[in-house]
Amino acid sequence: MKDVEQNNQPPTKKVAMSNAEKQKRYREKQKERGLQEMRGYMSPEAKHCYQLISEQTNWSDSVILSNAVRLTYAAYKNGQIGLLNSWLKNNKL
Repeated sequence: MKDVEQNNQPPTKKVAMSNAEKQKRYREKQKERGLQEMRGYMSPEAKHCYQLISEQTNWSDSVILSNAVRLTYAAYKNGQIGLLNSWLKNNKL
């Protein structure tokens, strides 16, 4: 009976996190997982390509960006970056 009387305090409320705090926490968790955020602006041509890829593959933004970087690196390592760039220019992409 004494325990009940001593524990007669109302439960403490959790303090809600702000959106900025939630975003910061999310970014920190992503970094802990070894992921890196990249930011930039897309040209109208790149945006068109992005929309086509997104519609045809149903990939998320992250998957599209990761694959784009990996494919660009593969072209670079195989000496095909010039060929890739000229193809993009010739096809107005």
